[in-house]
Amino acid sequence: MIAKFALLVTAVLASAAARADEPGTAELQKCKICHALDAAGGNRVGPDLHGVFGRKAGTAAGFAFSDAMKDSGIIWDDETLAKFLRDPKGSLPGNRMSFPGIQNEATLRDLLQQLKQATQ
Repeated sequence: MIAKFALLVTAVLASAAARADEPGTAELQKCKICHALDAAGGNRVGPDLHGVFGRKAGTAAGFAFSDAMKDSGIIWDDETLAKFLRDPKGSLPGNRMSFPGIQNEATLRDLLQQLKQATQ
């Protein structure tokens, strides 16, 4: 019984370690510093990202967005999030997100996939 438990724990830890090495995982952890990803998370320094895909920018309830974000007309999807996350300040001047951007395309692609799963 103890051997089976030890094998299970080893498998779980190995799986978690493998996921931690996936491109985008570290960036997802960075997102979580300022943003909640789940429905019960609420707003933090940044707006709650639960349900962000398909949502109009600047409309998360209870968050004080910049005028630039509210007036952008952006609907968040893979393309608009990728553009924004590559260069938040350059792609939408006047927004208040303090993040330098992600230049590595594989990391960005993996982050978007993980973000889509985490915010459903």
